[in-house]
Amino acid sequence: MALHHVAATPSTVRWGVFDAAIPPVATVQSGDTVVLECVSGGPDMMPPPGSGLAVPPALAAIHAANLPRAPGHIITGPVKVEGAMPGDTLEVRIERIDLGADWGFCGFRPLAGTLPEDFHERFLTHIPVDRARGTCRLPYGVELTLAPFFGVMGVAPPQGWGTISTVQPRAHGGNLDNKELVAGSTLFLPVLAEGAMFSAGDGHGVQGDGEVCINALEICLTGTFTLVLHKGAPLAYPRAETPTHFISMGLHEDLDQAMKTALREMIAFICARSNLSREQAYQFCS
Repeated sequence: MALHHVAATPSTVRWGVFDAAIPPVATVQSGDTVVLECVSGGPDMMPPPGSGLAVPPALAAIHAANLPRAPGHIITGPVKVEGAMPGDTLEVRIERIDLGADWGFCGFRPLAGTLPEDFHERFLTHIPVDRARGTCRLPYGVELTLAPFFGVMGVAPPQGWGTISTVQPRAHGGNLDNKELVAGSTLFLPVLAEGAMFSAGDGHGVQGDGEVCINALEICLTGTFTLVLHKGAPLAYPRAETPTHFISMGLHEDLDQAMKTALREMIAFICARSNLSREQAYQFCS
């Protein structure tokens, strides 16, 4: 199978949007592998001069290009998968994730995050990364082992949705922020538009159980993905497999509804992979 490489350039990234009308930056066959270089952070998130932390040239070039910008993430793509049509499933094998910078950032701003009523000032920290050791060191001395993953992985939404933000995850995937999706994991996405149109971005070096302040360790990453098309195998929502777990996901602004969707999806998964009835699968989940 072929190997494709997409660098992060002003012509291969977009800022803050998914849209089925965006033309592909590459076209692959089912089973091909694509390397996507992804960058993170706007100009206001960059380290100050004299900090000793260098802005990657690809990110500096994207900033200088003054691209159209919506609130959200810089994502690389889309990559078209030949023959993909609505009703199919795209299997995204996350083969490898490489760090793209020697630092990342984490911060928050007024009126955002989980506790906006408690924190009223902008707060931003630039965090050095030791790529060789796979660690980062926080300013107060704590060293963390990195577990990099892409916060945003998704396909194009249905054409009728028009342009949507990268901020809210939906049936197409997008801003899933699922920290279990490290290298060696597989993400399954419903194909909702011709060509599937896969994109990725929002690199995270390490994340807790939720970006409670609004960021994880935001960092530039390069991902190696093998894209496999499953014809006539519709999904309602993204699913995933790791070396140890099967994962269903529910996406809704109401967390109770999201939980119910995730449970329904797991019941459907169990029934598809076994001879259990829906009643038995519901019981098994409990």
